[in-house]
Amino acid sequence: MSTASKLGTALITGASAGIGATYADRLARRGYDLILVARRKPELEKLASALTAATGVNVRVVPADLTAEADLQRVEQILRDNSSVSLLVNNAGTATLGAFANADISRLERDIRLNIVAPTRLARAALPGLLARNRGGLINISSVMSQMVIPGNSVYGGSKAYLLHFSEVLALELGASAVRVQVVLPGATGTALWNGSGVELKDLPAEIVMNVGEMVDAALAGFDQGERITLPALPDTADWQRLAKARGDLQPNLSRKHPAPRYEIPLQVAV
Repeated sequence: MSTASKLGTALITGASAGIGATYADRLARRGYDLILVARRKPELEKLASALTAATGVNVRVVPADLTAEADLQRVEQILRDNSSVSLLVNNAGTATLGAFANADISRLERDIRLNIVAPTRLARAALPGLLARNRGGLINISSVMSQMVIPGNSVYGGSKAYLLHFSEVLALELGASAVRVQVVLPGATGTALWNGSGVELKDLPAEIVMNVGEMVDAALAGFDQGERITLPALPDTADWQRLAKARGDLQPNLSRKHPAPRYEIPLQVAV
């Protein structure tokens, strides 16, 4: 019988395939026990069996649709109750790319629930326990699309920008603790996320698509190095640092007592 891992348990959402399944593989090989959350039970069970056989870690399967309130509450309760949880990987996400005016609003609402509401609530459920134990971490999977203000990227890019901002603030708030927060911004990655998104994987230039294993390995290397923001494809981190500095330089001028002079209305002289 397997014993509990000294590293604790990693709960991974969207774990049945792609980035989530790869995180499951890598974390199991590091020695984490796992709680795998996704909609497709057969894929979860197949992955769990393979990982248990290969690594000997304990793997629990939790079939759940995180856009469904009852399922989301069930996963929240697991995070609150399970004191072995030491890592939450908020990976589950979906993409709808295309002109907003023609989009299916029900589908966009589902995207928002999965990309924003679910990771926010799961983080809130996990953090009190992590802080009480003063160990572990939170990994949020954002996207480089959070930085791309381009047509067709309204809700998906906006939801990933939320995750970036959310993660940066959490990292500051938890800075005095031993609980780590990392946000990962993958570029185009070879997963099923693209299927039916409005942009098919086969239509992307091969030179911009990263293998999912390489992406996750790079993200975990960034986590090991203490990075708060990890961009696996970015050659020079100084580029991101310049962006962050420019944002910081704006702050003193973003809120003032009076409007900027360019907004002054010329005095109308009666004749």
